[in-house]
Amino acid sequence: MATQPISDRLISVEEYLSTGYDPDCEYDDGVIVERNLGEIEHSYLQALLTTLFTVHAEEWRVLTFPEQRVQIGPKRFLVPDICAVRFGAPWEKILTHPPLITIEIMSPEDTIRRGTAKAAEYLGFGVEHVWVIDPSARVAYRGVSSGLELVRSGELVVPGTAILVSISALFEKLDSARTGNI
Repeated sequence: MATQPISDRLISVEEYLSTGYDPDCEYDDGVIVERNLGEIEHSYLQALLTTLFTVHAEEWRVLTFPEQRVQIGPKRFLVPDICAVRFGAPWEKILTHPPLITIEIMSPEDTIRRGTAKAAEYLGFGVEHVWVIDPSARVAYRGVSSGLELVRSGELVVPGTAILVSISALFEKLDSARTGNI
């Protein structure tokens, strides 16, 4: 999730879009905003979820994109850890139509407050399902109009589709990878 500006000067949208950042950064009305990334649990969960969605692409009728830029306003670009769009959604270099799902994986530096704010931005843009996963606390949240709601069922689902992600299975795979018992 976004954390801090990386420049003291304002950058135009054109400069943001024509500059490569590694890792990619977000953009907020002239400010380039760095994202917290690079920690092993964050990275491995991102890989697991991207793989899960890709393996089930036909069944779930979605295309999945890790770290895909999403333009939520004229001067606001977010880069979710993962987003999924329905089959047949517009094929865009930068998404300007709301994805079906955005997934943010929290890093230790991230806060629930920041996750709540980001979820509100996605929901305000029209994203139907916003998931925030906290590997440190071993929990997942669903973005709702009032903020973030803890997922108590143990499953992240998209009603009306076959999409179902077992939260405990994700964390079991993460723990197995950590101990080398894959």
